[in-house]
Amino acid sequence: MPLTRDFKETIRARAASDAKFRKELLREGIDCMLTGDVATAKTILRDYINATLGFAELAEATHIPSKSLMRMLGPAGNPRADNLFEVVSVLQQREGVRFQVLAGRAKKKANAADR
Repeated sequence: MPLTRDFKETIRARAASDAKFRKELLREGIDCMLTGDVATAKTILRDYINATLGFAELAEATHIPSKSLMRMLGPAGNPRADNLFEVVSVLQQREGVRFQVLAGRAKKKANAADR
């Protein structure tokens, strides 16, 4: 389901006025990526980019053409790890944050026999 223009504008306006919201949006995108929900991660990162620096500025910072960035974060995109980590690095630098991965115990998924 595509997002409406009103929803995208709401995200953009909130990101422009709320640094905590921007950081959480970026954190959630990276968290989704690390937990294997790549489709959601790409959507969130695309929304973050559109609401903040835009693809043209990201392209300049990463030396990856903006059309390639848009494609790799699109629904059918399959970004290479080096490009994806370059994007995440630039986004963290721009936002002034550095996320870290901490080891923890994975939650066990309940299966039908456990219910």
